[in-house]
Amino acid sequence: MVFATHSQAWGSKVRRAAAAARDKPLLRPWRARNNLFFRGGEERKGATIRISTMELPVTDLREGSCGGKGSEAPRERRPPVSVAAVLPAGGSGERLGGCTPKQFCALLGRPLVSYTVRAMERISWISDIVVVVSPENVEVMKSIIKKYGHKRTTVAEGGMTRHRSIFNGLKKFAESHLLSSPLQKPEVVIIHDAVRPFVEEDILFKVVMAAKEHGAAGAICPLVSTVIASSADGCLDHSLDRAKYRASEMPQAFLFDIIHQAYHQCSDYDLDYGTECLHLALKYSKTNAKLIEGPPDLWKVTYKRDLYAADSLIKDTISQQVCVLTNMKEDAFQVGLHETLKSHVKLVKAISTSLCKNESHLQNILLGQCYNFICINDNLKLQETMDSAAALIMALIRDRNPAYVGQLLVA
Repeated sequence: MVFATHSQAWGSKVRRAAAAARDKPLLRPWRARNNLFFRGGEERKGATIRISTMELPVTDLREGSCGGKGSEAPRERRPPVSVAAVLPAGGSGERLGGCTPKQFCALLGRPLVSYTVRAMERISWISDIVVVVSPENVEVMKSIIKKYGHKRTTVAEGGMTRHRSIFNGLKKFAESHLLSSPLQKPEVVIIHDAVRPFVEEDILFKVVMAAKEHGAAGAICPLVSTVIASSADGCLDHSLDRAKYRASEMPQAFLFDIIHQAYHQCSDYDLDYGTECLHLALKYSKTNAKLIEGPPDLWKVTYKRDLYAADSLIKDTISQQVCVLTNMKEDAFQVGLHETLKSHVKLVKAISTSLCKNESHLQNILLGQCYNFICINDNLKLQETMDSAAALIMALIRDRNPAYVGQLLVA
């Protein structure tokens, strides 16, 4: 997290709001947020830079924050059907190694499954999310939901296999009227692995719309390696033409009644040994799934090396989103630090603190906005100061050195 301030009163207001946000019990897992305090220096030319850190959440930009044009969000696409999601998360993580299932492994202090849930919850048209976990991890998942404030997520107890777990998740919706549950059966249900945290709205929207039209749809990616078959003696029998085949990925989407009916009709063998949901829809509901070319970031965390890759991608995502709180006029900001930062990051969003009603309102911004915050007053005008500030800001955001936590550096 990053700050810049000159006015003592204004700076104190921001710091009090940040401290209140930091002390929220839900936010404690986050470490090494970078804060910078820029003061217009009267004792020398340029600016005095104070650097410290505090713990604040990593959330996503939302519509409805206070501010001018900089806070406007693009018009959202919404499917013309009700949509919910089932996330199977019952795996034991044998291929990962270690005693912690991969869905509960921590990345930057937060469980992997929480990232995937958050990716779903940030999409407003997904009404409910059911995470299916093994019986011994039900309470663990409930504590994650509570700790990280997942508002639209429910836990279901899984079965002995992947298909049995997904079936249990679907039952949560189908039987909600019998259990006095707030869940409602959707028209379309998304099935997505809990260990695929980088799913974006675009591919979710595409599979939902294709499922509405065709009954079932799933993301696919080109094969990276050629698939071969071995003979009984361990020698090469034949290989497949890689150009003719695709890897089945997640997310997948189905008309709810189609996939629910397929699970009701499917054999014990398929429930125990099958893995492909699209195959069940074809075999038992006579529904040919529409295949949608997916982006390259749909990969699944399977091995330990995948955890390192996921950790790196999350850090990179955090580094690419900056939210600026400022008392500067919009035109002054746009030609100043905003343009400088745009050369470093993908997303820069400006919020005028003068439009915030009170400290509580400002605190809500800190809780509900993007990853890195910069607070700047109108004394930071010199272009060379802005260039230096932008470079220092980006260096700290990308480094995220835990040694900075609780430290105050003066440059």
